[in-house]
Amino acid sequence: MSSYNLDEVKEMAGGDDDFMVVVVQTFLEEIPPDVAAMNDAIENDNPSLAYQYAHKMKPNLQLFGLNLMEQIKIIEAWSKHGQRKDEVPEASAAITKKVDVAIIALKRDFELE
Repeated sequence: MSSYNLDEVKEMAGGDDDFMVVVVQTFLEEIPPDVAAMNDAIENDNPSLAYQYAHKMKPNLQLFGLNLMEQIKIIEAWSKHGQRKDEVPEASAAITKKVDVAIIALKRDFELE
């Protein structure tokens, strides 16, 4: 089983392989620093900043079929309502791990550095 799913990306690209590569490259450039910034915000107990990064990543995580909405919702609940704080470290670790694995696979599959 792949660590990501390109069905939505393929649909969006409508058969344009060059466009698909651009979408993948954009994901590879933008998501790792956003994940790192979200984790820093969590470590520094800054829920509003953590929310901004989690929320910003949500469409891309969905687009690549990473199934991380439950983890994003945990971070959003902590940020918005001060709830589920005890679940935040586990959620951020799950997001980080899944994104890291997808990045390695995307770089390999698209032969990108």
